[in-house]
Amino acid sequence: MMIGHHPPSSGIAMQFRYKYTRSYRDRHGKLRIEYRRNGRTIPLPCTPGTAEFQAAYDAAHTSVEMSRPATTTVSSVPAQGSWRWLCTEYFKSSDFTDLDQNTQRVRRLVLESICREPWSKGSSRLFADAPIKAMTPQALMVLRDRKAGLPEAARSRLKAVSRVFDWAVEARVQGVERNPAHDVRYPKPRAGGGFHSWTVDEVAKYEDRHAIGTKARLALALLLFTGQRRSDVVLFGHQHVRDGQLTFTQQKNKGRKPVTLSLPILPVLREIIDATSTGPSTFLVTEFGKPFARAGFGNKFRQWCDEAGLTHCTAHGLRKAGAVIAAENGATAHQLKAIFGWTTLKQPELYTRAAEQKRLAADAMPLLLVRKQSK
Repeated sequence: MMIGHHPPSSGIAMQFRYKYTRSYRDRHGKLRIEYRRNGRTIPLPCTPGTAEFQAAYDAAHTSVEMSRPATTTVSSVPAQGSWRWLCTEYFKSSDFTDLDQNTQRVRRLVLESICREPWSKGSSRLFADAPIKAMTPQALMVLRDRKAGLPEAARSRLKAVSRVFDWAVEARVQGVERNPAHDVRYPKPRAGGGFHSWTVDEVAKYEDRHAIGTKARLALALLLFTGQRRSDVVLFGHQHVRDGQLTFTQQKNKGRKPVTLSLPILPVLREIIDATSTGPSTFLVTEFGKPFARAGFGNKFRQWCDEAGLTHCTAHGLRKAGAVIAAENGATAHQLKAIFGWTTLKQPELYTRAAEQKRLAADAMPLLLVRKQSK
């Protein structure tokens, strides 16, 4: 199937649309996505809609636009004092190396994509070769506005650049006195953007397609009844279970700000684990009996959702659904923080505020009715 301006030619439906891309199933049934333009074919990681995919797509698009090899990176020898040089120094710092591997990969892709961009339309000068002092708020606004209509991609760019400058200021890098990204407005998230939050009916539809005892059903249960990310779910195993509790350290920011959680295993999850053939070190295993890699699990769960007719649903959408359900059942922001492992109250309060608005509206709506005066 061609994604973007091309009509679909298979049964695979995609929620996200990207120009110059093609998706298909290989002979093993795995979803593959490629960027194809001007005779170039560049494989892209799944899953569309993720920061990792967006960064890879941006890098491929910029590479073809510039007619440069896709392997061009900021790791080549740069001129000291240039933006490319600053990025290279940042990649050597603990601020970068302490990030989890996936965050490192995404951030590197974003920064390398920026380095390959022309300073202005039609110019042969690249951002990579610009002196650090030229990276002004106005220059960062140009980078932001080149992603007009893609607020998530624009925010990802500004966040990556800002992190480089924050590190440089703290490390007292010569020529860097302040962070210019602090003076640039971040675009607002697109209304209804982000990952779709599953509905109760969608969960039921998935369960109807994948019975208890299948790996597909175990995957759903682990995601929904723990509220954790796929990077954690693929590692869960019997060794994490103690006295009815699932105890683990989240993979996200494990090297910088580790978060260790102990979550009670709900009876429904325990039932599904016991009914499923699991591996020696992880509950979820591939058809070859090996633990899933994070990306491989994402692709497999995408296939299981497609088989249930839920082409717009994702693994991360189950995490959102869990937070919504818990908040609407009365969970406080602090309780959500304890379940999902958020380090601040900002994210859980989004869910509790939304749930409180629904409760208040439900109680208040009858007040709109005009009451007849009793005689």
